[in-house]
Amino acid sequence: MKDLSVVLYDGDCALCCHWVEKLRSATCGRLIFKPYQATLGEFPQILEKQCQDAIQLVMVNGKVFSGAHAVIKALSLSGRNNFLLYVYEYSPFMAGMFERVYRFIAANRFRSSLSNNAVIKQRP
Repeated sequence: MKDLSVVLYDGDCALCCHWVEKLRSATCGRLIFKPYQATLGEFPQILEKQCQDAIQLVMVNGKVFSGAHAVIKALSLSGRNNFLLYVYEYSPFMAGMFERVYRFIAANRFRSSLSNNAVIKQRP
């Protein structure tokens, strides 16, 4: 397990947990997912405030990605969405757009119906 990167997320946020499950499924066991509340001490390079604000991806070498960059990087580690990572890393405009959308959702995540533990229904 030491050779896998780790995703830290807000385990108290229903919306976060819902999307982490989707990310976990998409990455096919190539990452470890942990709520930051239980494991933050394992990563002294990351502050609690950073985890409260955005998802964190801690690479095996200790490099940390945050927010939209973390999500896109995680997807690319699974061999998926390499194009999104390319767009993010080579287009400052698009990186800014991805981060603005991420920050908007993160800032309003407790207003979501998911934060009230609503059941999410899958489309048939």
